[in-house]
Amino acid sequence: MNHPEPDYEEELDAFLIWMKDAGFTPYTQKSYLADVREFLVSLNGKSLETVKKLHIVSYLTSVRERGVSDSTRNHKHASVNCLFKALMELELLAANPAAGIKKSKTEKNREPVYLEEHELQRFLSAVEGKYRSRNLAVFLLMSYMGLRVGEVHTLNLSDYNAERLTLRVFGKGRKWRNIPVPVELAPFLEQALTDRLEPWRSKEDAMFISQKGRRLSIRGIQGIAADTFGRFQSEVPAALRRPYSSHKLRHSFATMLLRKGADLRTVQELLGHSSIQTTTVYTHITSREKEEAMSRLQISMPQ
Repeated sequence: MNHPEPDYEEELDAFLIWMKDAGFTPYTQKSYLADVREFLVSLNGKSLETVKKLHIVSYLTSVRERGVSDSTRNHKHASVNCLFKALMELELLAANPAAGIKKSKTEKNREPVYLEEHELQRFLSAVEGKYRSRNLAVFLLMSYMGLRVGEVHTLNLSDYNAERLTLRVFGKGRKWRNIPVPVELAPFLEQALTDRLEPWRSKEDAMFISQKGRRLSIRGIQGIAADTFGRFQSEVPAALRRPYSSHKLRHSFATMLLRKGADLRTVQELLGHSSIQTTTVYTHITSREKEEAMSRLQISMPQ
């Protein structure tokens, strides 16, 4: 890919400064910059002052023609929108041509993929190898406390209160939340901390350390999950394997809570959702449960 830096160096520098000031994580900054660079290449040297809505729609159309998903297309739109928003706020541009472009419709009410409780036990049994205690703790935090991959990545040693059995989590929207640590989970977390790898830097506060002595990366966690899910489904024919990923453990947590009667608002708080609408996607009910509910009706037929 051509690099657009010579033409747009000032704008890219300004965008990065704006993202850092807004508190975007390094992972988000990298992701947005990659999308924005791709968009800038598509402009063929056109100055950003002359960019119209048409140019952005044209870029997004070319993205769709490559066969990417609706959510990927929407992510690229969000990145470009963010670039123009930043340049307007920094007074480098007067208008945002990306505003008002409609999102692609994604399957909003698609049921999330999750593991049943007995499957979760089997998955956790598939965690093995030299760093088993670390990896097991990572997956337990996701499946029994609902943490996102990025939240596990940003955890520091000081976020765990062993006396009170609470974990302080830095989530989306730069919001902190406190989650109670289940008593059964605490020994696994403490074992992971006992076995914690020696960090490369003496002041590294990360809870989970990679083999290279750095904070365990998001990609690292996803890779470990992919390997474990591979072992978990090793006896399943390839055509019947489900699209599991690390995020599915969080889906499993939400599903279990709701099935056990937790109210939606509590689940929203535990998951760190800013809107309860996001939490309602987990209220999927199986046909069996619907049938059981219907069978409880006492129907008196008219004579």
